[in-house]
Parts: sequence; C-alpha cells; structure tokens
Amino acid sequence: MKLAEKLNISNSQALFEEALTLIPGGVLGARKPTDFIDGEYPIFLESGNGCRLMDVDGNEYIDFLCGYGPIILGYREPEIDDAVYAQIRDKGFCFTLSQKYQNLLAKKLKELVPSSEMSIFLKTGSDATTAAIRIARAHTNKLKVMRCGYHGWHDWCVEMKGGIPAKFYEDVFEFQYNRLDQLEALMAVHGQDTAAIIMTPFGHPNHQKMQTPAPGFLEGVRDLADRYGAVLVYDEIRTGFRLSMGGAQKRYGVTPDLSVLGKAIANGYPISVVTGKQEVMMAAAHKLFISSTFFPNSEAFVAALKTIEILERDHVLEDIWEKGEKFMAAIQALMDKHQVGAELTGVAPMFYITFEKDDAGAYKNKRNDFYTQLIRKGFFFTPHHHAYISYRHTQADLDLALTAIDESLVFVKEKYS
Repeated sequence: MKLAEKLNISNSQALFEEALTLIPGGVLGARKPTDFIDGEYPIFLESGNGCRLMDVDGNEYIDFLCGYGPIILGYREPEIDDAVYAQIRDKGFCFTLSQKYQNLLAKKLKELVPSSEMSIFLKTGSDATTAAIRIARAHTNKLKVMRCGYHGWHDWCVEMKGGIPAKFYEDVFEFQYNRLDQLEALMAVHGQDTAAIIMTPFGHPNHQKMQTPAPGFLEGVRDLADRYGAVLVYDEIRTGFRLSMGGAQKRYGVTPDLSVLGKAIANGYPISVVTGKQEVMMAAAHKLFISSTFFPNSEAFVAALKTIEILERDHVLEDIWEKGEKFMAAIQALMDKHQVGAELTGVAPMFYITFEKDDAGAYKNKRNDFYTQLIRKGFFFTPHHHAYISYRHTQADLDLALTAIDESLVFVKEKYS
C-alpha cells in the first residue's frame, strides 16, 4: 500500500491563520477547509491557466472543480479576457445607464434557450433564483413555493437558518428529485396557493449522487405546474451552457416558464440571468422592483457574448461530451475492477465519484482516503461536490487523472481489504 506524499501547504495555512483574525471563519461558504479534507487541501490559490491551478505554496493541480462550475473553457482565456480589457479600456463598463450589450445578450439567449423570450441580468445565482421566485409570485398573486435542488444563500431557501425568521421560509416546501409522488402530494395540499415550482432539471443534490430524469418525471412536473397555474422555474445555474447550449431543458425536451442561468455563461465573469416567457417576465416591469448598481455593468455581458461565440464556433460542448463520456467509461471500468464500493454518477460534462454508504460509516473513511490520494497526486477533485470537465482538459490530462484514480482505488482496496 503506497501512500502518496503529503503536500506542503504551509503558506496556505499561514494565510488562513491570518484570515481568521480578519474574516469570520477565515473564508466563507463552500471554500472552508472543512468542505474539503482539512489539512490536505490548499486554502489559498495563486493562479490558474487552462485546466491547471497553482496554490500559494507552488503546488500544481489539474483542476476538476472549475471554480465550482463557471470555467467551461479554461482559466485565463485570452479571447475572453482581451474582449473585456478592450471594453474597459476603450468604452468603460460601469455607468448610470445601460449599454447595448444587454440587448445583444438577451437576443442571443432567445436563439439558444427554449424558454427565453425576455431576460433580466443580475450577478449571482442566488440573485437570479430569488428574482425568479419574486417574479412568479407577482405574476400569479400566489405565495407558496415547491423546490427541488440547491437555490442559493437567500432567506427563502438557504439550508442553514441562522439569522432568518421562520416566516421567511414557512411557505417553501421541498421535494426530492425524481420523486413525482412527493410533489403530487404537496400540490394536492398547497397547489391552489402555489406560485412556483423551482427545480434543477438535472439532479445534482448537495453531497449526494447525481441523477438524470426518470422517464416521465420532468413531463409530470410540467403537467402539475399547468394544472395548478404555477410558474415552472428551472434552476440551470450549473447545467446551462454545459449540458447543451440550451441547457438541460433543450437536452431533455421539457420547457419551463422561467429559467435561471449563470456560471458557465461567461467563463468566470460574474453574471446571472432570469429568462423566460414574456407573459410571466412582464411582471418585473410593473409589479416588483429589481435593481443593483452593478447589474448593468457591461464587462460581464461582453465576456458572456464572447464565451458563447467560442462555445458555438469551436463546438466546445460536443468536445466535452465526447471526451467526458470516454473518461467516465474508463473510470467505471476501474471501479468494476477494484470493487471498493465506489460509485460513479452524472453525465459527461459533470460527474461525481462517491462511495456506497454503510451502517458503520466506513464509506466516509474510504472516501476521504481516496480523495486525499488524489489531491496529493495533484488532481483537484473534492469529496463533497461533483466534478466538471472543461474544454482545456486534454486527453493527456484525463489519462493522467485515470492513472491517479486507478492508484487511489488500489490504495483504498489494500487498506480496507
């Protein structure tokens, strides 16, 4: 049993100790050391290029987190960055009024996304999901919300309830992906008062195996929304411009009333979108208020337009699907060979390696050992979040990752045999 050498992350740890005196918890959200494997993963990064990261201690990694999803092409993409630099240098990007790029991007979304007729542009996924719920409530004059998936950190949906009065989320009810029966039961009770059903059209629940839609599931949800007059909202923050150019709704052929987009649309620049049917979207013109100083900033619009141009021109998603399917097939073959309880779920652009749960909880130790070996070998996966394939992952990169996965599975097999 060969244990990979532990990384030197002393500079990361020193920066974290300093950060604890400056930032509550040192770092926020899903970037805490405990969201990885404490003591094994870097906490601060220095740079990125293509599909590679460098941490503050000089360790290099082939990255499969992609900034938690925005990096669809690669880090430091010259075409995108040059377009943004030119916008900042030649025209500016933060003004009292809007620039034309909002219209250009809205028209492009109408071409690509089945549900898109009108759009509102924001900055983060949480901004957009919250705006979508506000629009749905204003349009329907109803209150209750049915939800499935992760929808951000705002009061109505965040998992940790500290600082949030219960009345802010008491009208929000959760159902599980592929459990149409749960939604049917909820709608039988609350359907007449339901403003929105918001869901991820592809199942990627936090810390759990990924799921593709069961036959009839998405169609069943669509039928329930229509039956009760609720607005169907797809949270495509992760799946938009990754599963297809039109998102999961295009791939699976079921169109919502509203869609929420973000992450991969601009290859890392901060922008999110609520887009959908004109009849529903027009509630935002007269019945509610959505505004921010920075929502109209044009540098992210320019980045999104250039990203979409490259995705279409270079057939990026076709490339990601092709190499991702081969990569997943090779991973599955290794799992079948070593039989350590590892499980592979997801689709080619976004997949997850988990371990089969057992009553004694040994799967947690297997999982942590497996991912410890990978990070020590220079491959940035995480045990608590699914992985992504980017355009800049070459076949050579993926072959190196397969070797590391093979060796890490062997380590687990020998340790727990």
